[in-house]
Amino acid sequence: MRITEVSLQGFRNISQLHLIPSDGINIICGSNAQGKTNFLESLYFCAVARSMRGKSDQQLIAFDSAESHIRLSVRRRQRIDRIDVHLKREEKAGRGHGKGVAVNGVPLRRLGELFGTLYAVVFSPEDLSLVKDGPAERRRFLDMELCQLSRVYFYDLQQYTRILRQRNNLLKGIQKKPALEETLFVWDGQLVDYGERIIAARARFLERMDGIAAEKLRQLTGGQDSLKTAYHPNCALGLMAERLQKNKERDIFMGSTQCGPHKDDILFTIDGREVKAYGSQGQQKSFLIALKLAQYTILSDRKCERPILLLDDLFDKLDMHRVAQLLSIVAGEKFGQIFITDCNKVRP
Repeated sequence: MRITEVSLQGFRNISQLHLIPSDGINIICGSNAQGKTNFLESLYFCAVARSMRGKSDQQLIAFDSAESHIRLSVRRRQRIDRIDVHLKREEKAGRGHGKGVAVNGVPLRRLGELFGTLYAVVFSPEDLSLVKDGPAERRRFLDMELCQLSRVYFYDLQQYTRILRQRNNLLKGIQKKPALEETLFVWDGQLVDYGERIIAARARFLERMDGIAAEKLRQLTGGQDSLKTAYHPNCALGLMAERLQKNKERDIFMGSTQCGPHKDDILFTIDGREVKAYGSQGQQKSFLIALKLAQYTILSDRKCERPILLLDDLFDKLDMHRVAQLLSIVAGEKFGQIFITDCNKVRP
């Protein structure tokens, strides 16, 4: 898989850009605030129709523009696909903004249809939020990676989110009209069906990622650090229906559902200690790079083609030994197309 051409218009601080990248390693150098990260963000957006920085679509449109365009061509084996993204700022208050995505000139009715056109793995300084912030960031990481792997997961997640919203609305309604409690079982059954599929998919993914990421970190640190990722589901597989029933009165009192995969978390440790509390900045960054390299391996194996690898500000906070090891990994293993940004010139 290769990006053969990319054009941007009004995307963040990039007013106009047209680029034909190399099939191998592409190094983008420049001072801070010149748009290096924004460029990588545009590529990742074409893979998942979302910002890698968790920003709203509105923030992707340049301040002085009413709309933004991304046009990208992807070569996959013997075919070339064209991805066109159009973000539009609405002027009327309360109407939000529009997002349109087309593949080969055909508008997509659902954004989930985009998954599989371009596979991308990204590392950026923003990923430190996986370690430093709360469980929501780690769930977001899981969901974005699993959606690239499986459209079924994307559908299950969509359905679960919809049903959870409906159940929460009903819980608030029961507070005012207790007789509505009789209808709660309708949403409970559906929530369990989709919720347990999500839990099972997350458990399988993290079990595989754990072993691969541990090996990548050993390579990166010369065997100095040992990595572990542990899935902490809010509700064990097979017990969600029981937990919903047990917590029913509490859910009604709170007006929200207190158990399910929307409450899951992941524990990250290095050498048996939690990365968030005990890892240095260099260790935290090395840990995250190892996770991303593991994600790359899983995507490559599952889809039988190499994703695009996006590495933003890769070398900051890494000592020279880890930089050398990382460059050795990138140069020595079978990666596809790579985009690296840095403030200094880099020679892999």
